[in-house]
Amino acid sequence: MDTRVLKYFLTVATTNNITKAAQQLHITQPTLSRQIMDLERELGTSLFNRQRHHLQLTKAGALFQQRATTLLEIIDQTKNELHRPDEELTGTVNLGCVVSAASVFMMEAVADFQRQYPHVRFNIFDGDGDTLRRQLDEGRADLACLIEPVEAAKYNYLVLPTREQWGVITIKDNPLAKRATIDQTMLYKLPLIFPQRSIVRDEVSDVLRLDQTKLNIMASNNLPSNAMYLVKTGRYYAVAIKGIVDLYADDDLVFIPFAPKKETGHVVVWRRNTVLSPAAERFLQFVAAKTSTKK
Repeated sequence: MDTRVLKYFLTVATTNNITKAAQQLHITQPTLSRQIMDLERELGTSLFNRQRHHLQLTKAGALFQQRATTLLEIIDQTKNELHRPDEELTGTVNLGCVVSAASVFMMEAVADFQRQYPHVRFNIFDGDGDTLRRQLDEGRADLACLIEPVEAAKYNYLVLPTREQWGVITIKDNPLAKRATIDQTMLYKLPLIFPQRSIVRDEVSDVLRLDQTKLNIMASNNLPSNAMYLVKTGRYYAVAIKGIVDLYADDDLVFIPFAPKKETGHVVVWRRNTVLSPAAERFLQFVAAKTSTKK
């Protein structure tokens, strides 16, 4: 399968019409139809539902469209990196990062790195751990900064010097806002917004010895922004990390830590058995050096 066929497929998927796609690609309609049918035979599945002159992607076709787009982007990026002059570092680093205390550390690293290597560009993705790991697995991200725990057997990782404390976020006018800590008994009584990631839920529950079936979970979230609007109504309490309040710098929000104390670390991860681009490899080394000075 060559990249030319992938581009043919993506053009057909965009136009939903063989004739229009052939015109855009400057090839004949029979040639394009044959290329698409050969591709379907090679993959062993139908990529389009054919209805007269209109084509509609099948479920398999929609998935292949995502993969083909990603693959062509990676190929283009690799070509650019291979043709860089030897005397300067260029390329693109695809970096995922959770929204937490580590955000400041990582973005400072990006800024410092680009001062030294101004021809390197960054694609920065915000997301929760599941989203960022999926981007890694699909090859759309080179590196990802995640909150622990992570699947150590699946990824290489670098431990960062930033740690995060867990607790509850509420509004400052709430009577609970004056408390020094919040414990298991009180948590059972509150209408909660809880993290979606099951691995995080289990970690928090283990520390506080929570029975999750007794929690009043009104909503779940993967990123904090919309959840904070719910918190500010005064009717919800978000189980979250302190770094969210610090990053948003919203005077209406208050963080109350858990008792017993629950802390977690951060790691930068990348896929095992994967060769990083020169730019990504140099940035990883840069972050490692920055980490060593913080310890």
